[in-house]
Amino acid sequence: MTYLAGQPLKILSDPNVQDVIVIGAGVIGISAALALQADGRKVTVLDRQDSSPRASDMNAGAFAFADIMPLAAPGILRKAPKWLLDPLGPLSVPPAYAFKILPWLVRFWRASLPGRYQKSLSAQASLMKLSQDALERLISDTSAEELIRRDGQLQLYEREREFQASLPGWELRRKHSVNFKLLKSAEEIADIQPGIDSRFSFAGFTPDWINTCDPAAWLSHLTNVFRTRGGNVIEANATQLRSTGNGVEIQSVNGIHCASQVIVAAGAWSHHLAKTLGDTIPLETERGYNTTLPSTGFDLKTHLTFPGHGFVITRINDGIRVGGAVELGGLQLPANYKRAEILLEKARSFLPELDKKTGHQWMGFRPSLPDSLPVIGPSSKDKRVIYAFGHGHLGLTQSAGTAELVRALSNKTQPPIDLAAYSPNRF
Repeated sequence: MTYLAGQPLKILSDPNVQDVIVIGAGVIGISAALALQADGRKVTVLDRQDSSPRASDMNAGAFAFADIMPLAAPGILRKAPKWLLDPLGPLSVPPAYAFKILPWLVRFWRASLPGRYQKSLSAQASLMKLSQDALERLISDTSAEELIRRDGQLQLYEREREFQASLPGWELRRKHSVNFKLLKSAEEIADIQPGIDSRFSFAGFTPDWINTCDPAAWLSHLTNVFRTRGGNVIEANATQLRSTGNGVEIQSVNGIHCASQVIVAAGAWSHHLAKTLGDTIPLETERGYNTTLPSTGFDLKTHLTFPGHGFVITRINDGIRVGGAVELGGLQLPANYKRAEILLEKARSFLPELDKKTGHQWMGFRPSLPDSLPVIGPSSKDKRVIYAFGHGHLGLTQSAGTAELVRALSNKTQPPIDLAAYSPNRF
């Protein structure tokens, strides 16, 4: 009999070791489960027993394939002190968390050095290209086109100086075959999206940008397809991994599951599980805030990004979601919804016709690694455990591509891209 916290545990799974268990029922975990299931694998997904909406349900709904530049970029630290000292700025660290996150920030600085940044940029672009192609395969395979919007995206700049500073980034996109058009007047912008304040007279438009009409509906659809095809989703909070001769044991608060292979895709909680196996991975939590307004009179035609202010405005079903910014504050500190209020105030300033109705506020956890790249690869302690986490605010974007990489790793076939940059051992 196995014991946890002094109490005997029953084996919850079939007495025989299961084929594959995926820990995490967010968009990464479910996408990976579907990919493995397509190869004939028998897959069970363990879902956290938590009623609060997760990042996979409440994000901005964007498949941001054009966002190939890592957050840890050269010169970022020239901006960081100003941002970090502003508790409501686009990048902030709550004072109560500053000491704890210091080692992560040192790694973040190292990742911004030119040589490391170029490697991360190349890896990010490679994963984006794979994910873009993989998404189209997933949409077709699951008959999900009705959940997709192909309306493009505007990145808006309110000063010529800000626009000029963005041009190297647009040139990098060009080198990586991202389709875009630069706009240099409020009139050109209004042709794509009327109703934006005229202070925004410069923009970049990416016509191939894709959104889902509702990320919660997208995840629900994928989960239902997984179940329809014979997949099993069980509520269980995984707390520990343990290697055994028969397989990998997963301890949860109410029992044990055992599988011949385990995929860890538990988002911001993943590194805690990895540590129980002996892997130390420097994952931190980006706390994202947004407000979803109900059906409004404003006709939002495309996804809007305000890079100088660190937030986006997007259409979710018939409503509008305003959110973004990065607060590096871990999993335990209380939410600071003043951040969501500030973003909404800015949105109403930038879009004067936006409805003044009260919206629904949300804060969620996005798992982030210092070099802006996820961990995708086997554990150094047990190759039967595959990690797939740390996508930051790009989890939805990179989910389909990550799933295809997990499938290759699981089946020991050649991955479609080089995985060295995403290795769990790179730190």
